[in-house]
Amino acid sequence: MAQTETVKETKAQRVERLKREKNPWEALDEIRGFARTGFNSIPPEWLGTYFRWWGVYTQGDGAGVVGGKGGEGKALPCFMLRIRIPNGILNTHQLRTVAELTQRHARGIADLTVRQNIQLHWVTIESLPEILESLWQSGLNTMGACGDVTRNVTGCPVAGADVDEICDASPLALAATQMLAGNADFYNLPRKFKISITGCRVWCAYPEINDVGLTAITRTIDGNPETGFSLRVAGGLSAEPHLAARLNAFVRWNQVELVIRGIAQLFRESSELREHRERARLKFLFLRHGWTADDFQKEIEQRIGFRLDPAAPEEAPADVYRDHIGIHAQKQPGYCYVGATVLRGRITADQMRAAADLADRFANGELRTTNMQNLLVVNVPRLQADSLAKELDDIGLRVGGSPFWRGAVACSGTEFCKLAITETKTFSRWLVEELEERLPGFEQHLKLHVTGCPNSCGQHWIADIGIEGKKLKVGDRMLDAYYFCLGGAVGLHQSIARPVGYRCLASEVPDAIERLLRRYLIDRSNGENLRQFFARHDDTELRAFLVGEIVEPVPRDLSPGRVPHGIEG
Repeated sequence: MAQTETVKETKAQRVERLKREKNPWEALDEIRGFARTGFNSIPPEWLGTYFRWWGVYTQGDGAGVVGGKGGEGKALPCFMLRIRIPNGILNTHQLRTVAELTQRHARGIADLTVRQNIQLHWVTIESLPEILESLWQSGLNTMGACGDVTRNVTGCPVAGADVDEICDASPLALAATQMLAGNADFYNLPRKFKISITGCRVWCAYPEINDVGLTAITRTIDGNPETGFSLRVAGGLSAEPHLAARLNAFVRWNQVELVIRGIAQLFRESSELREHRERARLKFLFLRHGWTADDFQKEIEQRIGFRLDPAAPEEAPADVYRDHIGIHAQKQPGYCYVGATVLRGRITADQMRAAADLADRFANGELRTTNMQNLLVVNVPRLQADSLAKELDDIGLRVGGSPFWRGAVACSGTEFCKLAITETKTFSRWLVEELEERLPGFEQHLKLHVTGCPNSCGQHWIADIGIEGKKLKVGDRMLDAYYFCLGGAVGLHQSIARPVGYRCLASEVPDAIERLLRRYLIDRSNGENLRQFFARHDDTELRAFLVGEIVEPVPRDLSPGRVPHGIEG
């Protein structure tokens, strides 16, 4: 009698089965039970899948991916926890709550992420229910900060204050959050679903790399102006970057929620995106399944039950910096907002408490987090702005600072992430300090992004200088190294950064960047910025600038093992 062969589930099949079996948002009592019985009582399906719906996922042991097997490193018996901050809007009592939790449960440090979240580390299962309760009492939440759900809805951090904004779109970002986060109809998407809604002119919420990107625009009909939104879809980075496609649509204010819901439904019901975990994002309808912008728009219009008006002309921002750092006048007369750089997103509990105190002393207690891992104070009387800036500088949150300090973005790296190949946070600080010392007076804005693996949680694909973590063998040791990608841009001149064929040890990165930027300073044309300089040189030339001589290219994809798609902030 022939034996029946057991067919092993694929990773995608297993996750899809687990999601069908349980909505994690309805299982809070199980989390409370684990807190009573301890870490060893937690079943694998919770550690690997269900916890993520609560913004919780296991923390790496510090060795990153190379310390484990199957593309994932070893985990410690503790967690990283991500706090969702819709549109980056915070008040001081909320920041103090986060600071207190950081001090008591996360060894005193937290990270601001590239989706305006705040992320804690070293969280134990015993402390998790208390953390969740404290956040709820302050009006914050972790639901949907991770998992196959709608992630934190991002928007312009100075919405309602920006003197140049087309409109304050933050009510729409908050409405979209309320519609989708925690909604049982949308707990089971193929993978993460990212939305940005902005009324600003500089698109600081990065619509180009979101699944849904709505940017405010004004059209005139019969002499009457109307504000609505351009619509972009299927953007995303990770190992296969895809800049969002603009649809031929003008989305009216009262249509925004319907359109977002329709796209979320389309994503939820795309069975072809559930077959492979690494190809489960909306962008793969375009990259692998032959969809076009017209196809997508027809499907959405069928779902929402009406035709969208044709797109109106828009003015994409050209080579503008999107960090909101410094002192800037608000639309409210006599008031400013003050933007402080949180270098590589790392912030301490003491800094959070101090920033909250300053926001109460000098303003009305409102703060904002940004997509470049920074912190702003809004509604500051103009006469108080300089004093506030000085005190922010005194606590290590620079309101000024060099382009290197302002432009640095870094993912979690091997310090906490099981998928990372290199350490990023300490390295980024050292890199910035080295470049400040070597190139004093450098004034050109630049985005200097460090990501610890191919998954682009540090968004190196849209950076002027993006470096991707690798390993190089030196003697009998595997050492941190970085691969260079240059010339990424968003807005009018959007472009994915070019892998230029150069990789070096982490210790040699400052030398390479110094050589590159000195060549730029010597050879640039009148008024030429970095994007333009990189665009007029080919990969061979750029590689020579980095190395100091002509060298053969090396492939980008050499890594210690297959690395699955990461969990970007």
